[in-house]
Amino acid sequence: MLKSNGKIYLDYAAGVVSNPSSIHVLGVKAKNDLQSARNEVASILGARSSEIIFTSGGTESNNLAIQGVVLSWYEKMKAVPHIITTNIEHPSVLKTFEILKKRKLAEISIVPVEKNGIVDSKKIKKEIKENTILVSVMYANNEIGTIQPIKEIAKEIRYYKKIHQKAFLNGLAGVGDPGNRGPEKKLSGEFLVPLLHTDAVQAANYLDLNVERLGVDLLSLSGSKIEGAGKVGVLYKKKLVGLSAIFGGGDQEMGLRPGTEDLQEIIKFSKALKFVQNNKDKESKRLIKLRDYFIKKLQTLDVWEKFPDVQRLDAILNGDLKERLPNNINITFPEIPSDLIVVELSEKGVMASSKSACESSQRGGSYVIQAIHPELDPEIGGVRFSLGRDTTKADIDCTIKFLSQILLKLKKWYTP
Repeated sequence: MLKSNGKIYLDYAAGVVSNPSSIHVLGVKAKNDLQSARNEVASILGARSSEIIFTSGGTESNNLAIQGVVLSWYEKMKAVPHIITTNIEHPSVLKTFEILKKRKLAEISIVPVEKNGIVDSKKIKKEIKENTILVSVMYANNEIGTIQPIKEIAKEIRYYKKIHQKAFLNGLAGVGDPGNRGPEKKLSGEFLVPLLHTDAVQAANYLDLNVERLGVDLLSLSGSKIEGAGKVGVLYKKKLVGLSAIFGGGDQEMGLRPGTEDLQEIIKFSKALKFVQNNKDKESKRLIKLRDYFIKKLQTLDVWEKFPDVQRLDAILNGDLKERLPNNINITFPEIPSDLIVVELSEKGVMASSKSACESSQRGGSYVIQAIHPELDPEIGGVRFSLGRDTTKADIDCTIKFLSQILLKLKKWYTP
């Protein structure tokens, strides 16, 4: 600890942070700093500070949103609810759905995306039924980068609520919400189920996060995908949304996330989120040019010109060409397992990936690629290139050169 004039004081830079729940002077300072960070994040999302819950990351935020809503409903209504998602969600969503189904806490519907990796909002609406309480659709996919029509899905849900308002008069109350200490109250039409949750982890650097414009009730974020953001996550929860805690412990984070807040990481997160959101338009324009240049260069790989005896092997771009993140390129060579290409690229100093890091220990290809290309061998998968703040045109040219060399080396995989 550091001392000045006989007093021990707080120094974030030195890693010395007091507990925001403490009542001594340093605890009060820490609490104020925590609230300032909360206010910063709320301002970016167009939300109230009381609607911001800090977590350990995106996986916890997704679990708290999905399990929290289901448990809140189950505790109140004593009935099994119905929840909807898509087949290309992050494992922290899909596996949570499966766990709830296995434990008979929820009925689930999984809507397949279209060939371009984007879900049809009307197909989401078609799955809604009387006991549907939650729709969870990611804002942008972590593998193929496709941007989902969250605003359109929100619009379909609002229309459904309007038409079926009477059927939802027993909608979610403030169960589990510390702001509702009195008797349980029924919610007005604005807050009737189904609720809409979006996993916006991949979207934070490049897309609008205003929750009112998006029309969402719950939104997840993670510092792991934001440069300099620290090891922390966020769950936005609309004020009157009923949510039950999924962990036992203290009453931190409005009673919904026990455990002492990691103030250093939270402060880093709030600053980093503000930076990327303030610069998202400029950076997106720069990366879109590089992304599209990369895609164009894929069609002129040197291997086709230098080695005419090699059978031409067209690269498949996975996901929609335009409705995708500025920094994402995901390609498949139909005859070559993506893991082989990733390993070869790594040997040349180019770091790519073949599927979600959360699935890297699982055998087989990417379930996301299988969802949009069921005709391909499941082992093939795709190779994801993620562009960053330091990526240049020269980097792309170098990567294309290496790809040509690798394809030649692996030609036994695709020549008769």
